[in-house]
Amino acid sequence: MTKNFVQELQWRGMVHDVMPGAEEHLMEGMRAAYVGIDPTADSLHIGHLVSVMMLRHFQLAGHKPYALVGGATGMIGDPSGKSAERNLLDEATLRHNQEAIKGQLARFLDFESKAPNSAVLVNNYDWMKDFSFLGFIRDVGKHITVNYMMAKDSVKKRLSSDAKEGMSFTEFTYQLVQGYDFLYLFQNHDCTLQMGGSDQWGNITTGTELIRRIGGGKGFALTCPLITKADGTKFGKTEGGNVWLDAERTSPYKFYQYWLNTSDEDAEKYIKIFTFLDQKEIEDLVTAHTEAPHLRTLQKKLAEEITTMVHSKEELENAIKASDILFGKSTSEDLKKLNEKTFLDVFEGVPQAQISKSELEPGLDMIGALAAKTNFLGSNGEARRELKQKSISVNKEKVDEEYVITQDDLINNKFVLLQRGKKNYFVLVVE
Repeated sequence: MTKNFVQELQWRGMVHDVMPGAEEHLMEGMRAAYVGIDPTADSLHIGHLVSVMMLRHFQLAGHKPYALVGGATGMIGDPSGKSAERNLLDEATLRHNQEAIKGQLARFLDFESKAPNSAVLVNNYDWMKDFSFLGFIRDVGKHITVNYMMAKDSVKKRLSSDAKEGMSFTEFTYQLVQGYDFLYLFQNHDCTLQMGGSDQWGNITTGTELIRRIGGGKGFALTCPLITKADGTKFGKTEGGNVWLDAERTSPYKFYQYWLNTSDEDAEKYIKIFTFLDQKEIEDLVTAHTEAPHLRTLQKKLAEEITTMVHSKEELENAIKASDILFGKSTSEDLKKLNEKTFLDVFEGVPQAQISKSELEPGLDMIGALAAKTNFLGSNGEARRELKQKSISVNKEKVDEEYVITQDDLINNKFVLLQRGKKNYFVLVVE
């Protein structure tokens, strides 16, 4: 049973442009569609997620999704939305990146089942690598005029007087290579739909043109809006750069925090795009959020759903525990469960002081820990006063002047967390 894929995307706000006839074409039976993914890194980032979600919805609607890793196009660089050329990759790096990306996609798409609509990963390097230059310009290039290529927005922008750099011939031919991908998948895999971000419309329609002129068939295009943030800052970026799906690049804690810190306006939009909750569930969440926005119901649900999907339920629980350490009632046991990366992420920007392991062996008295050795507090006198007032904690446990810090207090064999009052933290790094 084929569900209405286009309708599903429309209520979620995930359709920017769709070629006439596409919806009817998809309702006739199981179809195949693809999305191109740039393999310039060995991880996807959240900017890729919209097109991955589109493929997942496509599979859930009973259709067959193809994820195309652009090994060949990754060697060139897509001019869309770029102001300069990108670095070109070698084959070994591309293959490594492809495998890593497939592992991440497998959290969303079913590659393994024997179902007729199981997902397929393809790499355009496999069919482009044996194409000679003369063969390509003869068999593909002659079917598309320069006038047609020049009319595309992605080309116009790069050739405008505002552009800092011109456009190389390599980049100019990008739309032909991407167009040929669509033709190849149409001819070899009966793939009739290409999807992508709205900036890809020009490249996708070059593909439908090649299918018409060379393949004698009909291809369709569907694009989603480019994701924006209400405050005008770039979606998927933090001060530290991209928000990656790979836990080594962006820890599950930081990933969770990114979604948790979404504005109300954005959370209402993102929960439709980045979760599989149905319309009724989302409407109920929006209502609950509107009645009590301070509870951040939408942000919490969004962060929970997407962290579980990208990482796991267990990583979500760890991220919530880590978040509670700063704002909730946590114990030294909770702290000691954090791995080093998460600990450093949680206490990013908190002042630190280093002491050697040898200084800890005899035990470090509290006055030394707070003042003499660290300058966390201004003087020994201030340290004594705060200790008497019971406002000092070591690893979230209140201590007095008699307390001595030893190796038993180390978190990850390396850190001790000092705290004055509720919000003043200090990290002792023992090397």
